[in-house]
Amino acid sequence: MPEPVGIAIRPARPGEAAALTAIAHAAKRHWGYPEAWIARWRDALTLAPAYVRDHIVVVAVDAADRPCGFYALVIEGAGATLDHLWVEPESMGRGLGRALLSHARETARTHGAARLEIDSDPHAEAFYRRMGARRIGEVRADVDDVPRVLPRMEIVL
Repeated sequence: MPEPVGIAIRPARPGEAAALTAIAHAAKRHWGYPEAWIARWRDALTLAPAYVRDHIVVVAVDAADRPCGFYALVIEGAGATLDHLWVEPESMGRGLGRALLSHARETARTHGAARLEIDSDPHAEAFYRRMGARRIGEVRADVDDVPRVLPRMEIVL
């Protein structure tokens, strides 16, 4: 799938870790979660330069080379896990998430993976379903004693 107009997809650079972290935090806030929950998720939403250097991290950038979305993959044998996929709120609804996930699928396939697993935010489940994922289970993810379940999804590559 081609990138949306004015967007390029390329490997992320370790020096972009702070910008990618800001995108992840902004995207999570977009769903209206309480700030206390965002604080609890700080570590999970934070990318360190070493993480970007040591993992498959791919960024979508605008014409000024400004990051506006990204994904990260972890490949283990025939399986791949989508560790991150975030789009800044201002860029949502323009096909950027679709382009990033399509790119992630191809990258996983190129690295020998036969399936891509995703622990989805509940708000993103419909997006992943539209992209061909199916629910294969659930992951408990309670926050501050509030019951919460994440859909575990899979895309066969």
